[in-house]
Amino acid sequence: MGVVVATATSVAAAAAAVLALAAPPSTAAPSAPGRGPPEEVETSEGVGYGWPLLPPPAVLAPFGAPEDPFGPGHRGVDLAGAVGQPVLAARGGTVAFAGPVAGHGVVSVQHDDGLRTTYEPLVPSVHGGDVVNAGAVLGTLVAGHRGCSSPCLHWGVRRDRLEYLDPLVLIRPPRARLLPVPEPWPDP
Repeated sequence: MGVVVATATSVAAAAAAVLALAAPPSTAAPSAPGRGPPEEVETSEGVGYGWPLLPPPAVLAPFGAPEDPFGPGHRGVDLAGAVGQPVLAARGGTVAFAGPVAGHGVVSVQHDDGLRTTYEPLVPSVHGGDVVNAGAVLGTLVAGHRGCSSPCLHWGVRRDRLEYLDPLVLIRPPRARLLPVPEPWPDP
């Protein structure tokens, strides 16, 4: 391995870049309902998932995996929102269901990686069978999710029929890894 000489400025810039990649998502509360997000979020298909609310919301209740498929648990996360706020597809896919379940509007989207995301409560603006892009508006948030004292979106993810996953794992930034310095150092 060779020796690399770096200036304080380049080291600081590299450290800032690494910290930015490793920073957790913002937990800032969403903006007022009058400031809706764009119709599409810049998310590459097949690459990953994005937040279903923008700006990235506070997490009011975390995921709680059930001990067995039919046991108690919190099969998703509750995200702070505002009534009327657009609910976005976290990734492109096909709408598997859009309609009422136990008196609340629900939308489920089946994705090409085998996962299905579910969003509730909302007033759906899509229909079963619709193909949606990442960031497409699925509906508007309404109040009424059990367990939330203020408007919130319950966002769930499952694989197959009974394996529920923590949706926040899907949107965590990738880990930055430092690689060894090549020898000899390439000229620009």
